[in-house]
Amino acid sequence: MCDTFVSLTSASKDKTVIFGKNSDRISNEAQLITYIPRTKYSMGEEVQCTHLTIPQVNETAAILMSQPYWMYGCEMGCNEYDVAIGNEAVATKEPLKQTGLLGMDLLRLGLERGKTAKEALEIIINLLEKYGQGGAHNKKGLNYHNSMIIADPEEAYVLETAGDWWIVEIVKDFRSISNNISIRGRGDMRKKGIIQHAVKQGYCKDDNDFNFKIIFSPSPLPEIFPLESRDGCSLNQLAQNKGNIKPGMMMNFLREHETAGICMHGRSDRSVGSQVSHLRRNKRSIHWFTGNTVPCLGIFKPYVFPVDGQKVIEPGPYKEINPEWFWTRHDNYIVSLVKKPKKENLERKAYYERLRAIENELLLRVNELTQREDSLSDEEFTKQVIEINKDGWQKSEEMIT
Repeated sequence: MCDTFVSLTSASKDKTVIFGKNSDRISNEAQLITYIPRTKYSMGEEVQCTHLTIPQVNETAAILMSQPYWMYGCEMGCNEYDVAIGNEAVATKEPLKQTGLLGMDLLRLGLERGKTAKEALEIIINLLEKYGQGGAHNKKGLNYHNSMIIADPEEAYVLETAGDWWIVEIVKDFRSISNNISIRGRGDMRKKGIIQHAVKQGYCKDDNDFNFKIIFSPSPLPEIFPLESRDGCSLNQLAQNKGNIKPGMMMNFLREHETAGICMHGRSDRSVGSQVSHLRRNKRSIHWFTGNTVPCLGIFKPYVFPVDGQKVIEPGPYKEINPEWFWTRHDNYIVSLVKKPKKENLERKAYYERLRAIENELLLRVNELTQREDSLSDEEFTKQVIEINKDGWQKSEEMIT
């Protein structure tokens, strides 16, 4: 399970686009903050994705990823052109393929090759149609279809897929997705022939009966998700705060425990990584990553492009989990704190309060920096973000030692 959010300029306090996501996966699957600089390639080179090898492009963008350690792709990330993407697993009536591009592969390829949200969307759609999606998405062999939110400082799209079929909704004001198909009706764009396919498969009677959310889901879905569901809770968080959403508030959305448990603490499945991207039109965007399991027991640290000097790990895939990774050491440290998040735990409460004090200080420092950024050179602005990033990581290390 995962949850991805986006607030457009009309819903955000400072008229920016704010993106957020929790990655919910197997609880012991390390997820790393990895970085790849802008890279040029020779004609004819190929790229080895998780299950497929495909042709490489001439140049790829610099990207930051929150990446499951063992795969090529990533659960979420951003690029130097201020595109941010988050992925969700969804179930559909369409058959699953045993090989193809993972949704996470498509996400990474979209970040590497797209300079705007629309361009990344088109790239992902073209790759989906050419190579299909399929194969194991985790070490247990789980296979599923995918949905995504693709955002930049101007706009955002919801892309939902069912096998090689796809449909798109242009986001208005705000949007969230969880692990159910959510685009109603015909969407704003769709793959040619999808309605005819649905009729042929018996999913619907005719054009007028086509409702992607309802007819492509393998189990009945409500027209409107209830508030106690992840889908309903996440959308309600955005709706109740429309016009006032800020990066710190988005972080708190990802830490929700009371209604739907968006901050997931399960033994087998858990929120193993989190990202909030503050996408600022004509300004320097700030990307916040935890680099640890469960967002309520970690600290979001700020990143800015160029990433040099900020703490990252070389991109995967890795064959084994490294016990020295911060993710692994943090996971071992919080064993006594992660259980039963709604039950009172004085040790956890004290730990949580210290975490939030540190994070609030980081947010304040970044906010003060952005307020005077017009008087700073790009070099000076980046230098100061690097200092805040290093301080956030140092304090994160101190919290688990």
